[in-house]
Amino acid sequence: MAKLRSLFFVIIGIVLLVSNGYSQTIMVPNPESGKNNSGIDLIYVDPLIKIFPETNIFPVNDAIADVARGEYATLQFILRSPFPLSGVSIKIDQVSGGFSLINNKNTKYGYVDYVWVGKTIGNSPPDKLISSSGFFPDPIIDTPKVNLRANYTQPIWISIFIPTDCPKGDFKGRLTVTGLHNKKEIKLNTNFKIKVYPVTIEENELWVTNWFYLYGKRIALMNNGEAVEFYSPLWWDLVKVVAEKAASFGQNMALISPVQLCEYTLNDKKYTIDFSRFDKMVEIFMKAGALKRIEGGHISTVSNGPNTPFGLYVPEITGNSKSIRILPLSNERAQNFYKQFIPALVNHLKEKGWYDIYVQHIGDEPMNTTYKSYVEIAQFFKKLAPDIPIMDAIVTKNLSDVVDIYVPVLDELNKDYDYYRGKQIAGDEVWSYVCTGPQGNYANRFIELPLIKPRLLFWINFKYDLKGYLHWGFNAWNDHPFLDGSFADDKFPAGDGAIVYPGFRKLYSSIRFDAQRDGIADFNLLKMLSRKDPEKAKAYCDRMIYSFDSYNTDVLTFRENRRNLLEALSEN
Repeated sequence: MAKLRSLFFVIIGIVLLVSNGYSQTIMVPNPESGKNNSGIDLIYVDPLIKIFPETNIFPVNDAIADVARGEYATLQFILRSPFPLSGVSIKIDQVSGGFSLINNKNTKYGYVDYVWVGKTIGNSPPDKLISSSGFFPDPIIDTPKVNLRANYTQPIWISIFIPTDCPKGDFKGRLTVTGLHNKKEIKLNTNFKIKVYPVTIEENELWVTNWFYLYGKRIALMNNGEAVEFYSPLWWDLVKVVAEKAASFGQNMALISPVQLCEYTLNDKKYTIDFSRFDKMVEIFMKAGALKRIEGGHISTVSNGPNTPFGLYVPEITGNSKSIRILPLSNERAQNFYKQFIPALVNHLKEKGWYDIYVQHIGDEPMNTTYKSYVEIAQFFKKLAPDIPIMDAIVTKNLSDVVDIYVPVLDELNKDYDYYRGKQIAGDEVWSYVCTGPQGNYANRFIELPLIKPRLLFWINFKYDLKGYLHWGFNAWNDHPFLDGSFADDKFPAGDGAIVYPGFRKLYSSIRFDAQRDGIADFNLLKMLSRKDPEKAKAYCDRMIYSFDSYNTDVLTFRENRRNLLEALSEN
């Protein structure tokens, strides 16, 4: 795969242009660019600016990260050489500060890799980024060394966690990059500063879930393409990898299906239910810090295509063969199973002490053509478990008040905001989600969008008092995620299906993943200021978010605004 990818780059490289296609920031030569006598550049560029392989002119930025305790300082440096370098390595040192801020535990760094965009955004926004090469920055690869081609721009990505016991003040660090040219060592270094404010994010106040997938080719990609047997020791080890990566993002809810995970025996229409695998999954995510609320996985799905009625998932047990079938609510077997399963689940949750943190999905995205069957199933569930909240991503208002946690897609929320505002006033939770849509000018996390847009999703959550954020695609990779960022044979825009990348029994972050992680921190800072000075918090948010689909995406304005937010929180 690596050879194929290298050949792909060489072919594309023939038609590279020198412009980077970034239309929102004026690129000017940096008089303090870090060029040495050999003409190599090592330059700081704001991490909200995407850099392409062909970019050769960079904005002027001071290498400073303004942060609170309990969040990450994110920095981006650009390495570009007029001749090839081999064995390029990175070293990061703290040169002052009096506190061990930069160390192996807190400091993560890597090289930003590039992916091809096979499926572009259909309804393109005016600020969609254009890459001359067709490649876009996204994965962050933590390999120890890389080889750099001549006149190829290599971003270096640094994330440093700021402990909650860190003193306020300025912490100076140094990045050293070493490589070889014609067997001669070349070393460059540059300094940066992390300004820590006397502000602490104690916990995440936003509910966050990204749905993960642990079967088939998706889990095999974390094992060098080799199949991983369900519920084997290796499978459970990879579950832990997923849980820990989700926790590092700020995720605090996980989609875990008791119906799918439980084991069943059937004797004369009576089910015996073993919750052991469900319990193990919950405990793994709890231990990782990614679970303060359990999302019970969907108990139903559309039975035969997008506009067909919802049917229930029902275990099929024939001899030693076990599977899941989809049966209508009217089916006697479906009724029999759920009249036993739901009370058993309620009792089990109470025994484990999880009852008060459990919410239930009925079926994904009920719409105007399918809502009647969805409502019938939800009402059936409510009769058996009246106190468990129902939560779902929805694209219709016709739900007869059976939902307790409404998760409308962002453009539907915009269109029907008065309705959802009424739900908020009545005491219901309202969240937001994005997926293949909305497109156009809406914020989303597509690879072709400016990096500030996935970050601003969480400013939208604050502005409209949305309690949570949901996305369906944590790791829904195609067969070759490092070659093409699209999902499912180019059906969905690049970046929609996944926000992490598979390594051998590990996961790589992406610059979009880190931008969203930092956006969640922004949300929490705004919430903190809203308790201290609600008008000021609103003013800072309004400066960036004008409406659901209109934003200020200027990076310099964003940085100034966020710095003002930190200063306001620092005042006595």
